[in-house]
Amino acid sequence: MTVVNGFSKTIIPSGNSKENSIKRANESSENMKDESLMKVCKDFESLFIHMMLKSMRATVPDNGLIPKSTATEMFEDMHDQEMASAIANNGNGFGIAQMLYDQMKSSLAYKQNL
Repeated sequence: MTVVNGFSKTIIPSGNSKENSIKRANESSENMKDESLMKVCKDFESLFIHMMLKSMRATVPDNGLIPKSTATEMFEDMHDQEMASAIANNGNGFGIAQMLYDQMKSSLAYKQNL
């Protein structure tokens, strides 16, 4: 409601603007779904890279010069986890997330069209 020269005037939106706002809300919802799908795919890629780094670290023989404590093992695991997250979220990572995203997106679009 707006007031002009002491008189109140109610502005009633036309049907076209209602349709536009519904369309924008649907597009916004689709963008949020796409973003959350990409985040899940990147999280999966991060998990995959973490497991790979952990396996790689297990192949390195312990030389015994510096004994490995539980704290050292925890630190190395956290370091591997952060490295995996940085690799997956920086740029395109290994490309696994993008491939998963494309596959899942096309699968979801197919299911919605049925």
